[in-house]
Amino acid sequence: MEEEIFSRTELLIGKEGLDKLHKSKVAVVGIGGVGSFATEALARAGVGTLVLVDHDMICPSNLNRQIHSLHSTIGLPKVDVMKSRILDINPKANVIGIREFYSAETAEKILFKDLDYIVDAIDSLPSKIDLIVRCKNMELPIISAMGAGNKLDPTKFQVADISETFTCPMARRIRKELRKNGIESGVKVVFSTEPPSRKQKPPGSISFVPSVMGLIIAGEIINDIIKKID
Repeated sequence: MEEEIFSRTELLIGKEGLDKLHKSKVAVVGIGGVGSFATEALARAGVGTLVLVDHDMICPSNLNRQIHSLHSTIGLPKVDVMKSRILDINPKANVIGIREFYSAETAEKILFKDLDYIVDAIDSLPSKIDLIVRCKNMELPIISAMGAGNKLDPTKFQVADISETFTCPMARRIRKELRKNGIESGVKVVFSTEPPSRKQKPPGSISFVPSVMGLIIAGEIINDIIKKID
């Protein structure tokens, strides 16, 4: 069965590439609109071990953009629902669910030294900064999601170093905070060149924007992992 699940993927990236993904360990911090789609794409590509980090429960306002959100899953922990979904795709996957809010206080429970990649899909700015700084200090590869709210054009997403971002208000704030920690560059991000359609909190969202960002993030990770084939 496993050979059939990933047969089309193997045709594209080869057995060596698929084996590399099976042996990889990726953490997704924040299992919301961006993180849930990134997680599922990583699982469907064949990543063997996924660490899912989120403290939140699924609520009705998640239904418009989060892949694990259904009427049948409202009120359930996001990491538990996402874990079940992944195992229904690939029963041999190793899925570690951590029901925690990422912060400086919980970081040690979450950041394993054997991680091959970390997805930052956190909404909280202080938590994003802490995660990025710790990953840089630990030399752990990370890709960070910038703002996906209040946007309507998914074709405006770009992958760049944090130092090369523009337009995105979140990226601007993160650049400023990272400089305070001595980090000018060397952080891969996905950001949008689309100006926010409106300024409001909480930000407006729609099905086809955070999902595309999550898929772009998964694609970057998968390509980076298979490029490391010895």
